This record gives sequence, C-alpha cells and structure tokens, in this order.
Amino acid sequence: MKRAVKISDNVISPLGTSTVENLDAILRGESALRVHSGSEKDIPEDFCASLIDEESLSGEYLNAGIPLEEYTPFERRLILSISKALSGTGIDPSSRRVLFVISSTKANVELLHSENPSGKEYPGYSAVKVASFFGNGNAPLTVSNACISGLSAQITAVRELECGHFDTAIVAGADIQSRFIISGFQSFKALSPNPCRPFDSSRDGLNPGEAAATVIYTWKEPQEGEWYAERGAVRNDANHISGPSRTGEGSYRALKAVMDDPEELAMVNVHGTATVYNDEMESIALSRAGLSAVPVNGYKGYYGHTMGAAGIMETALSMASLDKGVIVGMKGYSECGVSCALNISNENRPASGKAFIKLLSGFGGCNAAMLFRKKGGAL
Repeated sequence: MKRAVKISDNVISPLGTSTVENLDAILRGESALRVHSGSEKDIPEDFCASLIDEESLSGEYLNAGIPLEEYTPFERRLILSISKALSGTGIDPSSRRVLFVISSTKANVELLHSENPSGKEYPGYSAVKVASFFGNGNAPLTVSNACISGLSAQITAVRELECGHFDTAIVAGADIQSRFIISGFQSFKALSPNPCRPFDSSRDGLNPGEAAATVIYTWKEPQEGEWYAERGAVRNDANHISGPSRTGEGSYRALKAVMDDPEELAMVNVHGTATVYNDEMESIALSRAGLSAVPVNGYKGYYGHTMGAAGIMETALSMASLDKGVIVGMKGYSECGVSCALNISNENRPASGKAFIKLLSGFGGCNAAMLFRKKGGAL
C-alpha cells in the first residue's frame, strides 16, 4: 500500500546545518539558548533565545549558489535547507510532479518596518521565490497557521500526494525572530528570562528560537526501515485568541483522530513551550487520550520555540533519534509541574515501539497531531 514516505530531511539551527549534527548536539545535552541584549532587536528588555548567526551561513549560501542580494535571510535559510535535503536524492525539484509547501508564521514580517512595504513581507511572495529558485513552476502552497504551521504543512502535503496531484512534496519551514515577534511575546509576559523548563514546576515562559527545516515525502510503497506519515489531524477548539483550552479539548480530539494502539508508540513528541497554560493543557489532553504511560519528550529546552519550523524540525529529529533507538531527554525538566503526571525524563533513554505522535498547539485554539510509523516492526 502506498504511503507518504519520508525520503530525506534537513535541520539548520545554531547547533548545526544537518539533521545529524543537530541530533548529535542534543544527545550530548547541548542547548542553543542564550541570553541576548534587547539592543540586538531594538527592544527595551533582554531576552533568552536560540538565534542563528547569519554570517556563519555565508559560506553555505555560496556553496549552494544562493545570491545573497536577491533573497532575504528568511528565504536564504529555506533555500539552503531544501538544497541540503535534496542532495543525493535524485529528485528533480523542477518537475511538474513536485510540490513545494512552505510553513511560516511570520515570514518577512520585519519588512513592515520599512517606509514602503511592497508586499514582499507576505509568506506567499517568499514561497514563490523559493520554488522558482529550484525551477519549479507549480504554485507553491503556503501554510501559516500559528504554532501548528509545521504540522499543518505536512498534513496538507500528504493530502496532495494522496489525491494523486503530485508524486513528491518538499515541505520546508522557517521563521526569523524579529523585533515584531519578540516584543509581541514580551507584551504577553510569555517569555522566560532564562532557558525554558517544559512541564517543570518552576517553568515561567517560553524562549524564541530560529531554525529552518525540510522534510521530503514521496508517494510510494514503504520499504524496510523507512518512515511514513500514517495520518494527521487538525482540531480547533476556538478557546481563546491566545490561551489554550483548560480541558485540552482540541488537542485531545487531534490525538484521538490519529491514534492507534498506545502500546505501539515509542513516544509522543509534544509542543512543550514551557508556558504555564500550554504544558498544563497538553498534560490534560494526553491523560484524557490514555497516553499518560507513553514516554513524552520535547525539544524546546534545546532550541526554544522555532515557530514555523517547529513541526518540521521536531518531526525530523524524532525520526532520527528513534532510528538510533533513543528518546531524547526533556531538557530543563526536573519536577512535575502539571496536574496530570506524564512519563517524562530529562535523561536520554532507550526507545521501543513502532511509531510516534507529533503534537502541536497554537493561538486561536488550533491543535494538530500526526502519527508516523517505521516500516518493519519494532524500532
């Protein structure tokens, strides 16, 4: 039976420019989170974040043939991540049977600060530029659905493949932490001045993060050892413009829509932003779904919240870690701080099972879950 099979992936972050480099770093317990001066973003308060040094990528851009003057940093990072994911696959990105799906929450929003905004700040504008770089003439799909964008983009791509519209989907996501974004989170009092502590009793907010990530799917019969997308779901409980449901309703419904036997799951990779209300909501949703005993992990303690890249990056890292038979520890976690106890550890631990669920939630009460499975039985 044909499925959306993962052919390749890439993660670019402050910890590395490949999925392997990033996984190796987090398995060593490294974190990209640092305290930055507010003057870096022309804001009054210092902030803790994971930010990419754009200058450090200049050599990579040159090798990939990306003309710096023609693309914004947001667009460059997407192109570089896609180029790295395509390397060695034999996929022709210019083919009419290839679809580009771009995930971002804010795209080039910093261009709004210019005197004459020209439409270049819109995500769709950048998506066309990125696809055109690879010679692809199809209209790319742009997904901007708050914090669930990265999973929504993958769900959208899988549906397009299922319908037979395309043979291959290149799903890429990125966001750059601009003054607009950081000052917005500061206005919510949602940022922690220190590295975040997901699900911990002392958690006090999230950290912004930067990354670019790509996953490439092809519609085919899965072969031994290959990952594929089993199913995905988006459920919006429309709870509040920014606050999650106190009962975890939308997240619970998304989980139930994608779940098979919980005993088959190696883990659930959660959103885990380290805000008081998000982590509590997720604990309730997981408990209601009967997943309290399943290992839970998250990557925000290593990268912060990478927004449009999060769902893609965290999917790729989860696949890579489970390929090694490891569940990455929840960095920053020490003592349970949610009402429904979960199976969380801050230590790396062995994995067993056939599949995992990726879970995300976002503003407006949106929630997404996706079940991924590896061909060939137990991990």
